Amino acid sequence: MTHSSDVPGLLFVDHVAVSVPMGELEAQVQAYQALGFTEIHREDVLGSDQVREVLLRIGEGPNLIQLLEPLSAESPVAKQMAKNGGRGGLAHVAFRVLNAQHAFDVMSERGFRIIDASPRKGSRGTTVFFVHPKSMEGAPFGYLIEIVEDPS
Repeated sequence: MTHSSDVPGLLFVDHVAVSVPMGELEAQVQAYQALGFTEIHREDVLGSDQVREVLLRIGEGPNLIQLLEPLSAESPVAKQMAKNGGRGGLAHVAFRVLNAQHAFDVMSERGFRIIDASPRKGSRGTTVFFVHPKSMEGAPFGYLIEIVEDPS
């Protein structure tokens, strides 16, 4: 039997992030709105991220789509798209946790390859860290993972 202190405490999918080529963000927002999504947050995330983000909610639930448009060629999202022939697509999947530091500690102890040195400030007042797609030997996830603690 696993105890709550033995696992990182993932609660649910917070968001699926989709990269969008520069100049295509507004058209993508309109396309999701035509599907019934509601824009709930927009922010330029500077620092090492260098992206414009728009969060769209599906119905009234907690699950979000995050559109990411690079603000510069130095953005990790821009570099990821360059490897993909300049196309947008799946950027990462984010899981919500109650406590990012606890998740960070447990995942570090379990040998996950964590990209950030420690949990850090994310958009909308969150605390986040990223986990490498090839995190576990023999069982790579194949996509970037973000761990998100929402203070609200």
